[in-house]
Amino acid sequence: MMWWYGSPMVGWGALFMTITTVLFWVLIILGVIALFRYLNRGDRSTMSRSTAEQVLAERFARGEIDEQEYRQRLDTLRGVSRPSVRP
Repeated sequence: MMWWYGSPMVGWGALFMTITTVLFWVLIILGVIALFRYLNRGDRSTMSRSTAEQVLAERFARGEIDEQEYRQRLDTLRGVSRPSVRP
């Protein structure tokens, strides 16, 4: 018999087994979390951010800018040159 030197689960063997078991479960949990985030991230590639024209239209709708400023900025965004009229 090999019991002269003690059970293999005494001392360093038990410590090693405890550490590897904890690491194993941590990796499994992190893998599940990563998979969940990957699958639920949504289709961000097709989700478009607001364009500059949309932001400008929203500012006009909220009354932050008047129609003249809206048209002027819209023309600037679109690259249309209009003659400027000075009051």
